[in-house]
Amino acid sequence: MAFRFKTRAKPKDSSAFSEFIRNASAKEKKRIYSEVIKESIESQKKIMDDNTPD
Repeated sequence: MAFRFKTRAKPKDSSAFSEFIRNASAKEKKRIYSEVIKESIESQKKIMDDNTPD
């Protein structure tokens, strides 16, 4: 029985997001995550308000 080794795909260029995840401090990540969550909540509230019957 012959085994074939899978060849790995060539790594892709890093994105700004992946660079941030690898290089940012925990404090900076927490600040950004908090900001994203806050904006997401505001966006969801707006969607709910727009779709609520009067």
